[in-house]
Amino acid sequence: MRVRTPLFTAIAAGSLAIAALGAAGSATHAAADEGRRTVEYFPDSRGEGRHTQVPAAVPAKISRAKEAPAKTPGATTVTPLQRTGPSEGRLDLVIIGDGYTADQQADFQEDARSKLDAIFAIEPYKSYQGLFNFWLVDAVSNESGVSGDPTKDVVKDTAVSSYFFCDDIERLVCIDEKKVDAYAQQAPDSDIVFVVSNSTKYGGAGYSGLTSTAGHTGIATMSSDNDRSYLIGAHELGHSIGLLADEYQYAGYGTYPGPEPVEPNTTQQTAEGMLNTKTKWYRWLGESDPSGGTVGAYEGGGYYEYGIYRPTQNNIMRALDTDKFNLPGREAMIAGFYRDADLLTARTATDRTLRATDVLRVDLAPLTRDGLSDVSVSWSVDGVQVPSAQGRKVLNAKALGVGKGTHKVTATAVDRSAALRDPEIRKAASNSVTWTVSR
Repeated sequence: MRVRTPLFTAIAAGSLAIAALGAAGSATHAAADEGRRTVEYFPDSRGEGRHTQVPAAVPAKISRAKEAPAKTPGATTVTPLQRTGPSEGRLDLVIIGDGYTADQQADFQEDARSKLDAIFAIEPYKSYQGLFNFWLVDAVSNESGVSGDPTKDVVKDTAVSSYFFCDDIERLVCIDEKKVDAYAQQAPDSDIVFVVSNSTKYGGAGYSGLTSTAGHTGIATMSSDNDRSYLIGAHELGHSIGLLADEYQYAGYGTYPGPEPVEPNTTQQTAEGMLNTKTKWYRWLGESDPSGGTVGAYEGGGYYEYGIYRPTQNNIMRALDTDKFNLPGREAMIAGFYRDADLLTARTATDRTLRATDVLRVDLAPLTRDGLSDVSVSWSVDGVQVPSAQGRKVLNAKALGVGKGTHKVTATAVDRSAALRDPEIRKAASNSVTWTVSR
């Protein structure tokens, strides 16, 4: 089991906070005070993102919806759409519907599946879907649809009070965080939350840096029946899981004034500088990229126009006219998957001494073998590998040739994906389980 780290924490760590809010908004994902939230949104379904600060409180005329469920298990219906392993070894994605009445819960589940199918058709989500659990939470609204659709004056009584025209920005969809938190608590665990709002109108948002009693630190919202809104969720996971920076820029922001960014996809260095220092994405320089062109150092990113570079001309962290992550972004995403999920889990208890005749069982996360992942399992006794056991998931210690006395038997899974070039990430893309065996 890995030590769980908070999600949706990417941007504030690396790029400097931008004082001017104006039309562009702040570049951080932290709230300026208790009464405001900094959110990311995409005014153009095929364009670049923006940041702005919005009121944390939902307008009174919209927040009149019925109370959220009691914060106790069983208060509402939770459907395990996908459960590939224990929550402590998985990324738990909770999907909540808004603007669906009691008679429309089947519609919500269909819409949620559609959004997940679209997001998890994108690499590297596609190859690593097996590291996720999906939980659908039925939130019953009193009225169908959401506020602000189609016009600002439309008000609907819905479960989590999602609404367009948040802070007078038409495509920005905000929610009542406390109600979302209450619904998210109904799921067994909550690392990431999507709110799917019942609407054909394009819109959504990314919240981060939240304090949630359900466990998640961020929320992504998206409209249900717009064929472009899923890209908002895919982009927001780039921040939360891959710790990726935004690669777009704001006109007039000028030259980046800060230290070297901590995010893996922005740098102050040119291509030559990265090669000389052997840092950032130097291992990928010159490679043909799935987002188009070659990996290099393209000026502009992290909201600034000059003095900062990104890996490719375009990719999903720059604009939503593509669904492709670039190669450094893919590697960062896979590193993020393994930061919070386990490739290998033990089915035989590891907290007691076993006999040599006891059966040892492990499970591998069901990764897509024809995609980016390339997983192998090995076994060792007291640190010495046993080649004949390679690839097995069920065996007993006697079959490993355990001699008399007490020994340590270890199973190790390693992801040897060609998408991983950094040795430290390759090392992190593995985990082991160990038993004490006495004969």
